Amino acid sequence: MTQTIEALFDSGVERYKAGEDPEALIPLFKEVCDRSPKSSTAWTCLAWLYLLTQKPSQAYKAAQKAVKLNPQDPQARVNLALAMLETSQKGVREHIELAGQLILAVPELRDEIQQNIAEGLGRQPDWKSLSRVQQWLFEA
Repeated sequence: MTQTIEALFDSGVERYKAGEDPEALIPLFKEVCDRSPKSSTAWTCLAWLYLLTQKPSQAYKAAQKAVKLNPQDPQARVNLALAMLETSQKGVREHIELAGQLILAVPELRDEIQQNIAEGLGRQPDWKSLSRVQQWLFEA
């Protein structure tokens, strides 16, 4: 029996939180995105996994889809900015500024973004692009 998209997504998130290798979770999140192509949350997660596994071009494509589906999601904007930094693209500031405005307006989103950045730096302490984004959003 096939799992529902929600169950598949939830199991992927739980496995990620339990510390599973992001590389192993990419196929699961790709399946969720294939089965639910309008789920910005799934695209945001897939972009994050690509970023964690040094696949910035794939992250860029996934983050673009996430932002297109939900322009008000600061994590999707952060992921897009990170992918753009990692691939040396222009236009990063716009996404950082929008993410900054969104997290200023909604304290819960600010806390979530801070936690995600801390978690990313925990997995990759020398992630220069993520450190820059953290500085821009929280130390400016």
